[in-house]
Amino acid sequence: RIDLLRKQQASLKEQICNNLDLLMGTVVRSPAMMYHSLTTKVEGKTVTRYIRKALVPKVKIMTERNKKIRVLLHKLSKVNWELLKLESKK
Repeated sequence: RIDLLRKQQASLKEQICNNLDLLMGTVVRSPAMMYHSLTTKVEGKTVTRYIRKALVPKVKIMTERNKKIRVLLHKLSKVNWELLKLESKK
């Protein structure tokens, strides 16, 4: 069981490292102005940044990576907790 969890842990760490090219925030399109922007929180305040049209696809990919990283970190935390419980029983 510990070996399986360690393999899962290593796999999750590798996936996290492979997805660190990310941006936090949400890509939104203004219907009135016909442009895209990135909305994110900075020191508790919402900040909106204009995205040039050519960069929109890349920015969307990078914000999706942020969502993926959050899921992977949650899974890694669960695996780490299980490992700690098993190792403390020894």
